[in-house]
Amino acid sequence: MTVVLDAWPVMQFMQGRESLGRQMSELLEDGEAVMSWINVGEVYHSIRRRWGPPLADELLPRLLANVAAEMPSALRVVEAAKLKSEHRMSYADAFAAATAIAHDAELWTGDPELLAPNAPWRWRDLRQVQ
Repeated sequence: MTVVLDAWPVMQFMQGRESLGRQMSELLEDGEAVMSWINVGEVYHSIRRRWGPPLADELLPRLLANVAAEMPSALRVVEAAKLKSEHRMSYADAFAAATAIAHDAELWTGDPELLAPNAPWRWRDLRQVQ
């Protein structure tokens, strides 16, 4: 099973929701987590800004050891732009959604912008994961 992550679950884990990380690890036992490099950059930026460059530089390789990071192709950029034009979301979130669609995978998030009813991507709401 392949799932796509946006920045939300990674940042929640960084902010002390270790139980979320444990449950995600259990769910992914036989699968793979994929992230767009756009969303990896969003995580790096958020950690660097909130906790400083040393922690961001330390955690980036750990994140990349646990997810398959994909550089968006020109087609993926256009698909993300289309999603952004049709749905109320950040540009980074559009890459998470476009990556989920490209993989026919569930997008794991808690970001309300991505938990859109009738969205063309499938999602799992992680806000209630204990």
